[in-house]
Amino acid sequence: MVQIDLTTKPCPFCAETIQAAAIKCRFCGEFLNTAKARALLEEQENPQDEVEAPEEEIEDSDLLFEGRPSLFGLTSTIIKTAIFIAIVTLIIKIPFEELINGKMGILINKKQMVAIGYYRILAGWLLIGISLLWLFIKAINLKMIYYEVSIDRIEWHRGILDRKVDNIDMFRVVDLKLRRNIIDCIFGIGKSS
Repeated sequence: MVQIDLTTKPCPFCAETIQAAAIKCRFCGEFLNTAKARALLEEQENPQDEVEAPEEEIEDSDLLFEGRPSLFGLTSTIIKTAIFIAIVTLIIKIPFEELINGKMGILINKKQMVAIGYYRILAGWLLIGISLLWLFIKAINLKMIYYEVSIDRIEWHRGILDRKVDNIDMFRVVDLKLRRNIIDCIFGIGKSS
């Protein structure tokens, strides 16, 4: 007499034996509660039925949200950079070497004043360039983040040259709250807790 183990089943994707209550196959990593998995199970149960939805349509029907964060998330960074650039612009415009000469009791000849002025302006433009480059890199980093939320999982893609992808299974998510006031709705952002 052959005993059938009812606690296991074959994976519809890789045919490996897995637990019957499994949500995700431990061998191939596919989720078993998706429309794609249900279509494969139906096809295996009814091989004469050739009707199958295209793979793209199945995946798109499960997708709840996909997108990138808004650049409005960098508002505080943009404001800080603008304030820093304004201060550096004042340093470039105000000739401190003339104020130092005589007022503080330090005597500087004309050649030294010209050299100090030159280095003051050069340092100012260098600081402005570095701050704008830093802001540009922050914006690129923010726009390289990509979210996909489906009924099964949340995927978080990030990185410029070194791409990282994190998956969070939805059955692990306990609670998610999103608050969007009128300004957030206009700009496409929100606050979650």
